Amino acid sequence: MKDVAAPADRPLLDRGTRHPLKTVAGPTDRVVVVGAGLAGLSAALYLTGAGRQVTLLERADHPGGRVGRYQGPDYEIDCGATVLTLPELITDALAAVGRTPETCEPALRIHQLAPSYHAKFADGATLRVFADPDAMAEEVALVCGPAEARRYRRLRDWMARVYAAEYGEFMDTNFDSPLDMVRTPEKRRALAALVRLGGFGRLGAKVDRFLRDPRLARLFTFQALYAGMPPAQALAVYGAIPHMDTSLGVYFPEGGMRAIAAAMAEAFTAAGGTLELGTEVTGVDYAGRRAERVRTADGRAFDCDALVLTADLGAIDRFGVRRRRGLRAAPSAVVAHGTVPAEVARTWPVQAHHTIEFGAAWDKTFAEIAGRRGRLMSDPSLLLTRPALTEPGLYITRTDGQHEPFSLLAPCPNLDAAALDWPRIGPAYLRELLDVLEERGYEGMAAHFTVDHLDTPQTWRDQGMLAGTPFSAAHVFRQTGPFRSRNFPRTSDNVVIAGCGTTPGVGVPTTLLSGKLAATRITGDRRPLEMKPRVPAR
Repeated sequence: MKDVAAPADRPLLDRGTRHPLKTVAGPTDRVVVVGAGLAGLSAALYLTGAGRQVTLLERADHPGGRVGRYQGPDYEIDCGATVLTLPELITDALAAVGRTPETCEPALRIHQLAPSYHAKFADGATLRVFADPDAMAEEVALVCGPAEARRYRRLRDWMARVYAAEYGEFMDTNFDSPLDMVRTPEKRRALAALVRLGGFGRLGAKVDRFLRDPRLARLFTFQALYAGMPPAQALAVYGAIPHMDTSLGVYFPEGGMRAIAAAMAEAFTAAGGTLELGTEVTGVDYAGRRAERVRTADGRAFDCDALVLTADLGAIDRFGVRRRRGLRAAPSAVVAHGTVPAEVARTWPVQAHHTIEFGAAWDKTFAEIAGRRGRLMSDPSLLLTRPALTEPGLYITRTDGQHEPFSLLAPCPNLDAAALDWPRIGPAYLRELLDVLEERGYEGMAAHFTVDHLDTPQTWRDQGMLAGTPFSAAHVFRQTGPFRSRNFPRTSDNVVIAGCGTTPGVGVPTTLLSGKLAATRITGDRRPLEMKPRVPAR
């Protein structure tokens, strides 16, 4: 695929204006991308499709980054994100090199989950979350009453309008300055629409104006945690996140989330890109303001005309890019991965791929995990993931019968908010969580969950992540949109940043977009293979 963009040494004129978008100046034929997570893979695909010679360096022995895998004794399990939304963004990245999910080797097959989630509340009530509006309204009417179902439809319509106004002009776009928010007629119209929709109020308060049942309100506000904020503090523009989660659908790829990274990596190398696994980058050589060479731990050096860094903000300084000071980190998480005997799991009160197990507390829970002085949840809300219920091929057959892979995620404070001794307290805290689940009806959980991997904030810090959180910088106002850490640092002329710490932010879809936006800074093509925001039926 040929690059038809403006030459990289000339600023690209943004749509509808004469204001130049900053791009890498000078030659950009050879690009090194550091990190084969979703951001790095996305950037590498777009750059390869634009005719660049791309070398992708990854320190692990497999691609994926935070969407990677752990190897158990006789099985593999996703070790990172388990919730996939907007799979179109994967299709777009593959299309940059002329591939589709079906033509990957092996084929990448992605299926929509129905329901997307299954919620269980402290009062024993359960509620399934469907992307289909009629199915969801019927479920809400059954659990919360017909009046609440009508209110849900109005909330759904509001979230769709927020998403439509936000996606093209504020998510899928590069910013050089806060003034870029109003530089084009399209952005001014989108900003005006967000103001009319109340997008700069608070998400929790906005949702409460639509809904009366506090249980239902939780389903459309817990996603604020993805942005690192309590719902009472998160801007209402983040209504776009529950819209993606609850209206646009949650998906699962055959083989697990790790299959996405494998497919993207295969498409990249088949298109001529070079992928070096087990290759840790130790430094970058600069000539003035330009990165010229990337050095690795095995003594090799890779020359470059442009460099894409996907390192976490907590470790980016060692590559010659100064991290913005005073960043506020998002809350972190404790995540346990392992297996459970299938006969035990079949007795549990909920049989679903994704279960959100809500405690009774709500505002207090967010205050505990997201406050400046963090504490462990006194009444935990947890995410349980059981992928074999969707893909039976993931069951593990052992001499004592079938077992299923199982993951438990518990939000917790980051290490800036609570400098806890996780190597010491981690196993004990996990036992407390398992006891809580036992009390909530998950019989046999404490005795039969075999834990093969336990990740804590210390795990993330050891990997170089900001404040020991895999969710990077929180989306407070001063770290959102054009105020977020720039993907084109002012200190260099040819180094670009991608990943969840930069534009547009945290999450699988936004991380994929960040790779595309980083590639744009190098190719000059403002919107390669543009994806229109999807608006579902209301």
